[in-house]
Amino acid sequence: MLRINKTTDLVAIGRACIDLNANEIHRPMEQTMTFTKYVGGSPANIAIGLARLGMNVGFIGKLANDQMGRFIHQYFVEEGIDTKGIVTDHTGAVTGLAFTEIISPSECSILMYRDNVADLLLNSSEVNEELIAQSKWLLVSGTALAKSPSREAVFVALDYAKKYDTKVVFDLDYRPYTWESDRETAVYYNLVAEKCHLIIGTREEFDMMEALLQESHEDEVTAQKWFDYSADVVIIKHGGKGSIAYSKEGEKVQSGIYETAVLKTFGAGDSYASAFLYQYLQGGSLEDSMKYGSASASIVISKHSCSDAMPTLEELESKIMQGTYIK
Repeated sequence: MLRINKTTDLVAIGRACIDLNANEIHRPMEQTMTFTKYVGGSPANIAIGLARLGMNVGFIGKLANDQMGRFIHQYFVEEGIDTKGIVTDHTGAVTGLAFTEIISPSECSILMYRDNVADLLLNSSEVNEELIAQSKWLLVSGTALAKSPSREAVFVALDYAKKYDTKVVFDLDYRPYTWESDRETAVYYNLVAEKCHLIIGTREEFDMMEALLQESHEDEVTAQKWFDYSADVVIIKHGGKGSIAYSKEGEKVQSGIYETAVLKTFGAGDSYASAFLYQYLQGGSLEDSMKYGSASASIVISKHSCSDAMPTLEELESKIMQGTYIK
């Protein structure tokens, strides 16, 4: 294992795309005529959220050689994200698009265009070893495992992380429409989870992983499974009921939620992850880290965008101090 100076807090690898969020809310997409463009994709959103909070962040991925790809790259630059791990596709691949529908706070949907997208064409030889070597943490998103060569690139990144003693966060980020079969999905998710130190996902995402062996686990059993491998912390999200964090040392913490005027539901998971990681990576307790995550989620779901809505540290701490926290 090689040890070098760690100057980057976290580097994310995987999907960076475009969100097109409906401007005409409270109506189905069939009746929506205009959309606003934002940077999207779970690992991109988490990286942006961490950078907005003042963390030193990098990104590894492949962008299309088109107007959307250049928009994403410039956005990262403006947010202070290290882009030396980003490469440009030259095969004619496109930027992934996600159209969102906001009918009501509880009724939202996403229409994804993921055919021939550049982010899934990241080659294993294009993974920036130096950036992972200088990072304290690597964030892996499950979406990047859906296709080759992106899949192999993730495993190379994991090998670099082990080589340089870089800890790994696995954001499960399961999108069924990008996979060929449930069993294929579960196999690769399990192989990656075995190598990770912190795993974040919904109860349904963990159920998908456990279905490979026809298992059905309670949260405590699920967490213990990953503690038997490399995990130190497992966070299982239960939607509006909050999240539960388990530590290898036996700690169990139930998060609460902050009251907010909900506009949409999407973006909550990414904003939660970014703020949780911000606090946790600085040595914060699980309880405090989960409060940061919940506060960030409450801010983002009250706004139109995901990436643009990621709070600054001042906004986040104001919410924690002044908001109503229900546990």
